Order: sequence, then C-alpha cells, then structure tokens
Amino acid sequence: MALADTLTAMGTAALTRCGARPLGAHLFPVWPGAAFAATALPVRCAPGDNLALHVAVAQAAPGSALVVDVAGEPEYGYVDEILAVAARMRDVAGIVIDGCVRDVGAIARCGLPLVSAGVSVREPSHDAGGAVGQEVLMGTDSLPTPVRRGDWVVADDDGVVCLPRGRVAAIVADAVDSVSRDQEVLDALCSGRSTLDVLNLDPSRVTGWHGRAVPAESSAERAG
Repeated sequence: MALADTLTAMGTAALTRCGARPLGAHLFPVWPGAAFAATALPVRCAPGDNLALHVAVAQAAPGSALVVDVAGEPEYGYVDEILAVAARMRDVAGIVIDGCVRDVGAIARCGLPLVSAGVSVREPSHDAGGAVGQEVLMGTDSLPTPVRRGDWVVADDDGVVCLPRGRVAAIVADAVDSVSRDQEVLDALCSGRSTLDVLNLDPSRVTGWHGRAVPAESSAERAG
C-alpha cells in the first residue's frame, strides 16, 4: 500500500496520538468524506488576495496538497469553483486553507478534497502577491504549527494534521501499533466487556458510581 493510502487509512486521530501535529480544531472538510494524504506545498496569501493560490495551483506537483496561510484575514472566499476545478484538473490531492471558501456545492461536485475555516461569499483580489513554497504557520493558538514543503498532511472528517518529513516513518510505525490496540479494544467491547474494564479506568473517582457496570445485552437478547 502506498504511503498516502496508509496514512489515509490510519486516520488523523490515530496519527495525532502518535506525534502528528493538528493544524487547528477550526478546520473541517467542506464536504463529508473528503479525505487525502499528500506532501505539502505551503502557500502564503496576502490578506484578502488569492493570487498566490493561482500560482501554486499552476506549478504544484501532481499528487501534492496546498497548505494555505491567509495572513490572519480569513473572511474571504479564497477558493472558489474556478480554483477548485483548476486544482482538480492538475491532480492536486487537496487544499487546506486557514480561511474561508465559497461555491461549496460546486467544490463538492468537482470532488476536490478541501479543508477550510468556513464559508464566505466575499471575493478576494488577485494582485497583491504572496509566496509559494516557503514555510507557513497554521493554527490559531499561541503555538502555531509550522508546515514546510515536503511535510505530509493528512485530512479526513476529524480534521487535518501535519507529519514533519523527518518523523513520518516513526509516526507511522507507532500508529500501526495504536490502530491494532484500538481494534483489540473494539473486539473486547463487542464481546460484552465495558470500557471501564478494558481501559482499566477507576470509576470510584466519579460521584454516582454504584459499584458495578450494567451488563451489556447480547445481540440475541436485543433481537428477542
């Protein structure tokens, strides 16, 4: 399985547990099920302007993803149907933008995976410059996440994360073990055990604990 497929299958939650860096809880896929994993091409837009995005789409390597900083001015529709179709035709894997987009129905129809901070009908200008290929800082907290060219980004319905290029192998190895442990927990729960038992939790710390878990119904009992 190719690395991109492996990362997508693992998912952002498992990767984050193992060292991948979230790019912000405010970023979500524009349409449900939009998922991708790809190497990053960082883009820095000038405030209220998307010229740098047009340049990035024109020169992005097939299969790469654009990770876009909008210089703290999110309330513009930086990506629209035209840019989304252009990116799709050039085999861009996806776009992550710390700002808003517009034409969301058309973007979903064209099938471009797109993660954004929201929707805005305000149209940006196309002449203020920006930068392509230089490090960008993503996120809204006091410790933003740097994204460099060649880092891996993974997006799914839970959000988007970055894997620094020098740590990808270690994060993947840990995530394989993490996913395997998760499956063991799920198998135990399906056999009727409780999360308190399986995860070795201490319920006595919670007011209202009655001293025992309510037994789970079997599938036969539910059917009856």
